[in-house]
Amino acid sequence: MPGANLTRTEAEERAGIVSNPKYTVSLDLTRGPRTFLSEAVISFDAARRGASTYLDLIASRVESVELNGVELDPAEVYRDSRIELKKLKAHNEVRVKAVCDYSRTGEGLHRSVDPSDGRVYLYTQFEVPDARRMYAVFDQPDLKASFDFSVVAPESWIVLANMPAQSTEAVDQRTEPGTLEQAPAEGCKRWVFQTTPTMSSYLTAICAGPYAQWTTEYANEDGRTVPMGLYCRQALKSALEKDVDYLFDITQKGFAFYAKTWGVPYPYAKYDQIFVPEYNAGAMENIGLVTFRDQYIFESKATGAKVNRRVETILHELAHMWFGDLVTMKWWNDLWLNESFAEFMSTLCTAEATEWSDDWATFCSGEKSWALTEDQLPTTHPIVAPINDLHDTEVNFDGITYAKGASVLKQLVAYVGRERFFQGIHNYLDKHAYSNATLADLLTELEATSGRDLKSWSAQWLEQSGINTLTSNVETDAEGRIAAMTIGQTAPEESPVLRPHRLAIGFYSKTAEGKVERTDRFEVDIDGASTTIDEVAGKVRPDFILINDDDLTYAKLRLDADSLDFARANLPAFEDRLARAVVLLSFWDMTRDGEYPAEDFVDLVLKTLATEHQSTTFRYALGQLSTTAHSYSAPARRPELLEHVAQGLWQLALAAEPGSDEQLQLTQAYLGYGDDQEFEDHARALLAGSSELKGLEVDNNMRWAVVHALAAQNMASDADIQNELDQRDTTENREFAMGARAVRPTRAAKAWAWDQALHNADLTNAQIEAAADGFSGSGDEDLFAPYVDKFFKAVDWVWAHKTFHIAETLLNPLSAGGLYPYKADPAALVRAGEHWLTDHEDAPKALRGMIIQNVEASRRVLRVRTYNQHVSK
Repeated sequence: MPGANLTRTEAEERAGIVSNPKYTVSLDLTRGPRTFLSEAVISFDAARRGASTYLDLIASRVESVELNGVELDPAEVYRDSRIELKKLKAHNEVRVKAVCDYSRTGEGLHRSVDPSDGRVYLYTQFEVPDARRMYAVFDQPDLKASFDFSVVAPESWIVLANMPAQSTEAVDQRTEPGTLEQAPAEGCKRWVFQTTPTMSSYLTAICAGPYAQWTTEYANEDGRTVPMGLYCRQALKSALEKDVDYLFDITQKGFAFYAKTWGVPYPYAKYDQIFVPEYNAGAMENIGLVTFRDQYIFESKATGAKVNRRVETILHELAHMWFGDLVTMKWWNDLWLNESFAEFMSTLCTAEATEWSDDWATFCSGEKSWALTEDQLPTTHPIVAPINDLHDTEVNFDGITYAKGASVLKQLVAYVGRERFFQGIHNYLDKHAYSNATLADLLTELEATSGRDLKSWSAQWLEQSGINTLTSNVETDAEGRIAAMTIGQTAPEESPVLRPHRLAIGFYSKTAEGKVERTDRFEVDIDGASTTIDEVAGKVRPDFILINDDDLTYAKLRLDADSLDFARANLPAFEDRLARAVVLLSFWDMTRDGEYPAEDFVDLVLKTLATEHQSTTFRYALGQLSTTAHSYSAPARRPELLEHVAQGLWQLALAAEPGSDEQLQLTQAYLGYGDDQEFEDHARALLAGSSELKGLEVDNNMRWAVVHALAAQNMASDADIQNELDQRDTTENREFAMGARAVRPTRAAKAWAWDQALHNADLTNAQIEAAADGFSGSGDEDLFAPYVDKFFKAVDWVWAHKTFHIAETLLNPLSAGGLYPYKADPAALVRAGEHWLTDHEDAPKALRGMIIQNVEASRRVLRVRTYNQHVSK
């Protein structure tokens, strides 16, 4: 894998030598479609004279290196993405001039050409180690510095950086003929930006291109006026324009909520949000210049779940301006300090400061279910993860770091009290502003305000992996009163940690009108293997007892038998959306653990979907339904079950309110089956505008969903797909077309998709992902049988020749998609995977982790299928 892999030990050694770095970085973006010129001047102090260190840089050519006025030979000092610096003085200045490559993988300085109009767009993505792809740098978070950026670009472009522009001037500079695809004869301009505050290199950012722009401002709590901007490609201008006022309003609500909650006003000079193409992540918290994937601009109708997620993402990145940017982790083992906190705070802010007041139900259905999945894998890790090098960091952007950490922070707030928690956060931000901090620094402040000893709490919750299971046991006397109630706690053998939990117990009963409502609530502390709940003794037993009401703690739940039976019969009648989400997640967890029959779960979900209106709960229930029916059900009964699900979804779509969110989601889900005799008729009627689904808008994305679904059933040819693309050739539609071609369940289509994903160097990162996901998205065991061995033979080559993100896309841990042929015989996949792991005991931890996760997913499929084969229908 290209680029030196910085270890934690190396970073500590370099931080012991280098201090007070400052950067002046000049970029020339007018040299053509493949490369740009980067010049960096770095001044820094050295801990001792004569010491040696190195800069990080990934460049196609280093033209010159000058250290303290002495020219160095690039051929001698530049190797393995490092520039060696020897015989340092007390104060040093190094100048590096290099030719760097534009990225097509979303890492470094990415260059995208919009096929709809030929316009060129650039943006950066530097987390974890990719500032070095744009300029020479000490690329580690604890070597914070100030940065002066200047950029030469076509004069018609907008150029943005972390700080406002200080000046612009025309440049008498013409590129070689034809190198500017957009306007070869166009003049150029230099943008010079204000000096940044002290910050980490991975948070620097440059965006450039003919972006559409909207501006406003915010009256900051410290008396300053903060300029705000929104930006996107010109092709998406009309779509974003409809949402500009709403997105500014959401952002400003976040400014006010965070400033009030923490008592620290927004600290930076401006706040721009830019939507960019072919983006790998959801968004990135670059100081003053947040980048978002432009799938968050909705040209077609979006589900409520997606709109809700966009709000959460906006508020997540805004929270980072304080937690992660103003105060930054010292090393990547404390990445959770950034991500868990931003995830927790964005959910809290969304629920309390926006119209999405049920966002904790969204969190439970989406983020928490993600955490539960990853926390039960062999690759689970403590929230404070052991990070030995950059590759360890890259695979740490997972459900543990984000979702489990956020859930545990919710538990911590319940444990210490909200007011005391946020007073501690204020003190932490105030004390460590513009510097780096550790978990110990955070705990010090929280202990001071809460009066609790959090070292033991941290050792159990943050520094140990694994998830506890809480089991409710209820005894009732002859009069229907609770004689005794206990909550049992267990832990997995590989992580036998029993934790303290502050949780709520909810009593629920059915009303005369048929609704299930909460009638009482008790907050209790539990610890150890069994806790007696004295608070409920002697009370009349309700219809249903929820042992983690309001979802305050992080654990797997096993309800008592009577409550389980009641929920199975009455879940749709629960009035509280969060309670429904908690209970449904418990049923799903039992299903994927092989403790609840797949067909019973299918029927429960179909019944629940008939009345569910919480969009994210709806979305995840549909996903869990698909996994259960396609992967976990008994093979002998699967065809009948899939037909039952398909017909059930279609009937629910017909019954849904015309034009509703539920109708849209149900139709999208139905298209993922193709297992009923009417499927082709329904699909073609959607394309023709003659569907019996009244009120459903068949817009661009829905048309492509139908084309993809037809292709997955071998009902759409390459010519059909090309004809659809020819009607509107855009960045997004090229990705849709790639996926549709790859998803066709034929040997030729799979061979083509495999080759494209691995070997077509002209594809963008997003097109590679579409090809890989289409490859694995349809077909039976026989079709994928040849790819079991092919996959494991390709693993080493992918790791050696692709960037980390592309390798992760292709090898694809955890979920359906990528080139892992998860539809093949799971037993064959487990055998081949175990053989690879035995032969690769010394492979990088990150690579082994991907393979372990794939193998464990197949092993779970085997285990749950076996359970369901022995469950009577």
